[in-house]
Order: sequence, then structure tokens, then C-alpha cells
Amino acid sequence: MLLRRLTTLFAGLGIVAAGLVAATPAQATGFRTFGSGVNVRADAYLSSAVVTTLPGPTNIEVDCQKHGDRVTIDEGTSEWWAHVPALGGYVTVVYVAIPEDKLPGVPECGGNPNPPAGDITLADVQAMFGSRIANPSIVQQGLPSLNQAMRDAQINTPYRKAAFLATLVHESRLEYNIREIGDTRPYGGRGYIQLTGDFNYRPAGQWLGVDLIANPELARDIRYSAQIARWYWTVARNINPYADQLKMGRVNAAIGYPAGAEDQRRCDTFRTAIAYLTGQPAPAVNCSRTAKTMGDTSKLTRAQFEAAVNEGTPGLG
Repeated sequence: MLLRRLTTLFAGLGIVAAGLVAATPAQATGFRTFGSGVNVRADAYLSSAVVTTLPGPTNIEVDCQKHGDRVTIDEGTSEWWAHVPALGGYVTVVYVAIPEDKLPGVPECGGNPNPPAGDITLADVQAMFGSRIANPSIVQQGLPSLNQAMRDAQINTPYRKAAFLATLVHESRLEYNIREIGDTRPYGGRGYIQLTGDFNYRPAGQWLGVDLIANPELARDIRYSAQIARWYWTVARNINPYADQLKMGRVNAAIGYPAGAEDQRRCDTFRTAIAYLTGQPAPAVNCSRTAKTMGDTSKLTRAQFEAAVNEGTPGLG
């Protein structure tokens, strides 16, 4: 905490360069950040979109603070985030020049506000998937990061949401921290989408900017699990178009497992989710795969998979 205390002192003496945030809100409290490259995020989670980045120590006006993801640096740890209206986002308190881990004299942001329009709630997934939601508290904990990943991945229509959520509920029961039962392989199934194989851990980690090869357990960390699912859905594969076309067989093939009875189970879940999200019975869903995607496709590159899914004759799904 020494650096935080010294920074507070220097800021009070005017030694640290100024960078006053404009548009001070009513009943706001002034603080100062330290360090450079501090991200301002859309919500109090490391998976939330970066709104802007503070180039250096900056004066900020905070109207409330919110409990969110834990952030640890050499100077301390905090699970609190400061809401800065002028910046339209949240700054982790660990980068605020105070000796405490929670802002003194700043109220908590109002209760549990309604989620952004279009976000999926615990009630939604329970209505869609029933007993498959075996651990509601874990599902609830992960939903902010999962909803953010869905927004980032343009999973924003009933068909896309239905395909994504139906896939994840079969992969992980929508639990961000799940490990495939009995799988002791170093790169066995982890997280929302059950990331598997070093051929996936390596590029997913490179995309995230973390070393998943050295630290595979990070694949089921709340900071990364949802973003890994987003990576697989839109980078390793391009799955949204299959959902748009109601080609759930191709969605299933894209996940990588061989064709079989599981395809039909996932197609049935997809239909149920569509009916819930649209308020009307699902239209006809295509559960078939192409001949070249009937087997395990997990090791195919994106280009190889797209070539396989667009060739051959439809198989029995």
C-alpha cells in the first residue's frame, strides 16, 4: 500500500501531473488515480468493454462504487470499482490513490439495477433449461461476463442467443468454472464452452493476451471463461450465420464432437430456447450435418472447417 499512500500525498501536494476530469456530477467525491494505462470499463468486471484508458495519474469525480471483479497489483487488492460519470464507466479502486480498498464516504451504486435491455437473466435460463441449471448461484455470478461476451460477439438475436445458450448449457450447464468430470488431461475441457486441446488453448490465450498453455486453469476463471466462448464462436469458428439459418446441425459440428444422439438433444434445446425468446413455436430447424463434418472436427482450422461444412451431402442428424 506504500505507493498508494505516497501517490495520495504527492497528489495532495500537486507534485503529480494534473489531468482533471470535466463535468463534475452533483454529490460526487474527488479522488486521484495513479499509474499509467488504467482502463475505464463499461461495468465492474474485467471482461467488460474498455471505454477509455487513462494515460497517467488523473483526477476523477466518483458518484458511487460497485462490488465487482477482484484486481490485485503490487500495491494491494480490491473488489470495488469507482463509477466515474464523466468517463461513462468504472475504474478499479486498486488504482485510486487511497490507503483503503474501498472508497471512504462514497455510497454503493443503487442496489441491483435492472440488466441492460436484451441481457439474459437467471430467470430466463431457468425458464429455458429447467433442471440443467444445477447451480443457480454460479450461473448468476457468471451472467454479467457472459452477457458482455454475447454483446461483443453480436449474439443479439433470438436465434443466435438460442444457439449459443443451448450449446453452453449442454457443454457446461452455464457454469463458467466447470471442469469436465474425470478429464485429467492438462488441456481437458474447461469453462463455458469446455475448451479442449493445446491446439485451442494456445490460440485462445494469444487472443486473450494470457498464457493458457502455462496456466490452463485460467480457462475456467470468471475473467476469461466467457471471452473464450466468444473467441471460439466468432474467431476459431464463425457460428452466428449457422444460427441465423437455423442450421443447428452445423452449430453442433462446429463445436467439434462427432455426430450422434447428442445432436438431437441439442437441437431440441435450441427449439425450446427459440420458443421462449420469441414467444412462439420454433420454426423448422435443420439438425443435419454435411458428410465431411460427421466426425470429430475439433482439430480443424476455421478455413478447413468451413470447407468441410460447405462440401459433401447432408448426413443424418
